[in-house]
Amino acid sequence: MSSKIANETSKGRVEVKDFALSYDTLDGPVEAVTSAAIHVNPGEFVSIIGPSGCGKSTLLNAVAGFLKPTRGVVTVDDEPVKGPSAERGMVFQQYSLFPWKTVRENVEFGLKMKHVDKSSRERAARTLLGITGLLAFENQYPDRLSGGMKQRVGIVRALATGPKVLLLDEPFGALDAQTRVIMQQILTNMWQRLKISVLFVTHDIDEAIFLSDRVYCMTARPGSIKAEIAIPLERPRQQSMMMSSEFLGLRRGLMSLIREESLKAMGGEVSDLAMEGLNIDLHGQSFADVV
Repeated sequence: MSSKIANETSKGRVEVKDFALSYDTLDGPVEAVTSAAIHVNPGEFVSIIGPSGCGKSTLLNAVAGFLKPTRGVVTVDDEPVKGPSAERGMVFQQYSLFPWKTVRENVEFGLKMKHVDKSSRERAARTLLGITGLLAFENQYPDRLSGGMKQRVGIVRALATGPKVLLLDEPFGALDAQTRVIMQQILTNMWQRLKISVLFVTHDIDEAIFLSDRVYCMTARPGSIKAEIAIPLERPRQQSMMMSSEFLGLRRGLMSLIREESLKAMGGEVSDLAMEGLNIDLHGQSFADVV
């Protein structure tokens, strides 16, 4: 049994080497990502952060098999990624559930496509719903669920087919702050139980630190990897550690990296006056009169 477990946990190695992707526009070719290289070890939780438009989602979609690189290679367990596969589960920011199917039917969908028999797929779905606290809602339809519950169903559906790698593209971006915090805790608890490889894209620095073993920070477009930061925080992670000096130190470092690249991404749109706007002396006049 131990050798089988060891074999399972050795799966899910992601390698992206010398990755570049460009696309054509009316104004000519645009280079979205250039010379990027990342890796995810089996069972590791890795996040990608960076300014808007830097190519985070482009990298993720290439690993998913939705995009083909202009240059470079993307492999999972040394096999080239040639297209979408059930071995790479994908979760988007939008709730991509079938509204006409119940919660359990949504989770079972991928297994049904793989021709898994009804009793087996029902058992697998109910097990995963139980882990995420959704079993009581298995017969409900998505329109009866909150945003956080819908996203939990989306994650469970991606996990149901037993993928080697779970890919998440800002899955909590549309949630309110408190629900987002709860979802982060649920996700890290699920990951620790299942030990699946995870590649996670987010704008949220605290989220990246809290969830990850390592964080890649990307440059402004054309995106490349600016820094790779190890997160040495102990597991299991608790929300209280977000106030620790170690966490805050990591946060300051990543904020500095992201701020620098965000200003580059905004180009000439940000002037010194805009950044120092709170220091404008209106001399008793209204702002409308000044401008």
